[in-house]
Amino acid sequence: MLVKKDYKFRIYPTKEQEEKIAKTIGCSRYVFNHFLDQRNTMYRATGKGLTYNICSKQLTRLKKDLIWLKEVDSVALQASLQNLADAFSKFSRKQNKAPRFKSKNNKLQPYTTKYTNDNIRIIGNKIKLPKLGFVTFAKSREVKGNITRVTVRRNPSGRYFVSVLAETEVKEWSKTKSCVGIDLGLKDFAVLSNESMYSNPK
Repeated sequence: MLVKKDYKFRIYPTKEQEEKIAKTIGCSRYVFNHFLDQRNTMYRATGKGLTYNICSKQLTRLKKDLIWLKEVDSVALQASLQNLADAFSKFSRKQNKAPRFKSKNNKLQPYTTKYTNDNIRIIGNKIKLPKLGFVTFAKSREVKGNITRVTVRRNPSGRYFVSVLAETEVKEWSKTKSCVGIDLGLKDFAVLSNESMYSNPK
């Protein structure tokens, strides 16, 4: 049985890495807001929204016009699109309110990226992240299993954290364990399935 577990660590990026994190956060926010506006505009005009696949194709064209979008992790931009699609899906099922535009003044500034082609891995007290390279982190425990995605966050005080989601295989225990059958009674304390009897000590 596969089980997912989230690990959170503080990271200590260099000044150059901090700049790249800020760019990635900004670009991810821009993509989310841009396509939220596109979907809202389309819905007002036609009564139908844009699908994730359509937005993904438009993002490819948008990156040709806005060169600075190519400077950051492309998987993080796709993840921003997926977050928007998930938000609309929950809204349609009346689980959440309608998606709102993200502000750069939010207290927490995150971006998410996914594991692909060994782009994320841990060696010692450093974690490799796309476009950032190896970042030093406070390794308080071992990450067990296969990493599936990470979220990088900058909090209001300027500290940085990474949440690592890992998937690991665990043995599933059956609800009942096979054992010798036991019948408890008043006359005899116990009679086993092999007909062994134990008298009642009373």
